[in-house]
Amino acid sequence: MQNSNKTSVLGCSSTNFFLSYLKGLLGIGEEARAAFNQDQDLYSTFVPKKPPIVDSTMSKRNQTSRKEPTISKQSSLVTIFAVWNTMMGTSLLAMPWGMERAGLVAGPFLMIVQGGVCLFTAYLNLRTESHLGSPTWEISELTRALLGPVAEVIAKIFSFVVLLGANIVYWILMSNFLYFTINFITGVREDVILSDTVVSSVNSSLAGALCPLFKEEIMNESLKEISLYQRIWDLQNTVPIFLVLIIGPLLNFKSPTFFTKFNSLGTLSVMYIILFVIIKSSFWGINIDLKDVTSIHYTPLIKGSFPAMSGMLALSYFIHNIIITLMRSNANQKNNGRDLTIAYILVMLTYLSIGVVFFLGFPLGKSCIQDNLLNNFATWDIMTVAARAFLLFQLMTVFPLISYMLRVQTMVALVGNPYPSRGHILLFNAFVITVCVLFAVFLPKIGTIIRFTGALSGLVHVFAIPCLLRLATLKKSGKISTPSYTMYILIIIYGAANLIGQFFVKDR
Repeated sequence: MQNSNKTSVLGCSSTNFFLSYLKGLLGIGEEARAAFNQDQDLYSTFVPKKPPIVDSTMSKRNQTSRKEPTISKQSSLVTIFAVWNTMMGTSLLAMPWGMERAGLVAGPFLMIVQGGVCLFTAYLNLRTESHLGSPTWEISELTRALLGPVAEVIAKIFSFVVLLGANIVYWILMSNFLYFTINFITGVREDVILSDTVVSSVNSSLAGALCPLFKEEIMNESLKEISLYQRIWDLQNTVPIFLVLIIGPLLNFKSPTFFTKFNSLGTLSVMYIILFVIIKSSFWGINIDLKDVTSIHYTPLIKGSFPAMSGMLALSYFIHNIIITLMRSNANQKNNGRDLTIAYILVMLTYLSIGVVFFLGFPLGKSCIQDNLLNNFATWDIMTVAARAFLLFQLMTVFPLISYMLRVQTMVALVGNPYPSRGHILLFNAFVITVCVLFAVFLPKIGTIIRFTGALSGLVHVFAIPCLLRLATLKKSGKISTPSYTMYILIIIYGAANLIGQFFVKDR
């Protein structure tokens, strides 16, 4: 096999993977997909085609007799890590925060149970495609064929919401990483490190741990004048705007294939974060108190703010709108269920290793844990500096890819042309950047953005559409029963309750 067609086991870093990801996300029809494989210009063939309506009188042989484009196959191991790598995202840094919001027992419980539910609904999409779909159908085509064009439009709208939400979170994180990286280079330090005089149980192993809540109180009470540097280089008011000068030009490329060369950085960043948390926690030890409510280490088993965790997990386990594309490349289609299960278990274990280990070891008050765990470390901590610089570069390569997907999906839906003119592209990019900057300035809380985005889009793509597609399939085959109907409706109700619960969670 030629190297150009080979997919990386731990990163899915090839351009072919990104192309299949993009095609699955946008729901390209069969003719456009065939042309896509022949055309070197990525954007020129993103014209969706209405899927054929399933006819129960059509023989199975006739349904599969059409000539299909060649699909490169990969082993189960590659497929498993492709799914794992694709699901790993910005919520990884917020897992300890989710644990603090949910509680010591409720956090891991939600990770496991909701992970199982999301695995089940993702598998429902695969079953629906295998029973009623063409070998090249995607979720959008199945939705149109089984639920109607209105449902297809709703599905695409919430795919747009997911992409825009991801862009907003990336912009906030890039602003954060850029701010602290430049501060480290220039030697600016504004950390307030708690010591033995503040917390009696703290020892030398605390070096580097930071409570931003305490720091903000100290800064607000102090009368120290703000320097000119601090006025110009401000995390919330100016850095998100300066970031436009760096990211803006990267969004105007017609083709994003250059940025796909850096996809393997996603796997490296996940491995580094896991190693980072394990090393830090090994110095801290376990700092949990279940009895003394006056202790800074007191941790309730469950908290009323647990919906913050369930909302975030709806996005953390979100892969449903592209799962058919990912699993189609599996060499042995009979192993799809097994491989998908293994991938979800790996994702679950990754989230548990980050969230639970950090939460158990964090040596300060659990309320200090931030929705970006790197904010709990001083700017001079070398491992934190390396993490911020590395993640900044990675996100600068990911952001143009997500923006490209968002742009193509929007332009095809509105004007039927993925690249109508340079003016259209500039105007759309300006809109996306403006939204990202506004959130970074006025609501730079990635935990809040992730949980609302996850709960909203998860209701549609994770809980509702897979169940409705399955019910439509069972109804068509005459096999629907009261227990199955009840189970699928309860899953949808859970998704709705998850969204409603977000409005009862107060941000700190």
